[in-house]
Amino acid sequence: MGLRARRAIASVGIVAFLVLYVWGVIAIGAHVPDHPVATLLFYGLAGTLWGVPLLPLMSWAEGKPFLKKR
Repeated sequence: MGLRARRAIASVGIVAFLVLYVWGVIAIGAHVPDHPVATLLFYGLAGTLWGVPLLPLMSWAEGKPFLKKR
């Protein structure tokens, strides 16, 4: 599969993942206790961790192995 096709597939996958991720964060966030520290921790983690699942997809899109063994 060519690099251009991989990037197109990855772009659609990233958008789909982010839509579902934001929906999930909003749904779970409704159940977080109404305390400023709890809200800060939840949304701080959710805002930081969204990129972790996308790393293998972006690596695949560029044609490079995600975890290169030495």
